[in-house]
Amino acid sequence: MIRVLIADDQEMVRMGFRMILDAQDDIEVVADVADGVSAVAKARELRPDVCLLDIRMPGLDGLEVTRQLAGPDVTDPLKVVVVTTFDLDEYVHTALRNGASGFLLKDAGPALLIEAVRAADRGDALVSPQITVRLLKHFDGSGPAKPQVKPPSEPLTAREMDVVKAAARGLTNTEIGSELYLSLSTVKTHLASVQGKIGARNRVEIAAWAWRSGVVS
Repeated sequence: MIRVLIADDQEMVRMGFRMILDAQDDIEVVADVADGVSAVAKARELRPDVCLLDIRMPGLDGLEVTRQLAGPDVTDPLKVVVVTTFDLDEYVHTALRNGASGFLLKDAGPALLIEAVRAADRGDALVSPQITVRLLKHFDGSGPAKPQVKPPSEPLTAREMDVVKAAARGLTNTEIGSELYLSLSTVKTHLASVQGKIGARNRVEIAAWAWRSGVVS
């Protein structure tokens, strides 16, 4: 079972998400809370597989909660999917930099919500389709000040580069395997190797590195 924590200040939203997710055979909602402070406390207590976080909450907002649960300084990070009404680039960029495994709009629908939870649990990332193009344009370093990118600790192999390019296009592990004729375990092995070489914590950071370094454009 995929154990999920929901944090949203609107009771009706929490109830709706709980109904959708609890109806799935492989998902169980273990807690729902109405503020950011409670979200951090419950998440650290229960260690759910996936945390669904709203952005605008009392106490701590979802972006800060994400940083505390999944950020670069967290020793044993949790998987976080930010779910919000607000389609703002600033929120998307901050959430992903703070360690989020996905970013979803509340109007995305039940099917995408369920898939976002499953994707986060298996190590994939899901971002609402309408956000993806803008997100990639931000990552490609085409702005006035191209960000500095730390080089890999050792060169990526040709196959690792193929996997990185596919991940940067938003393909899941299964889709990468199908496209490159690789087993799922081989895809995961390549991604883990890449993470070690470039200092990434998850596939979102791999994709960001690929766009910022010009591997894809």
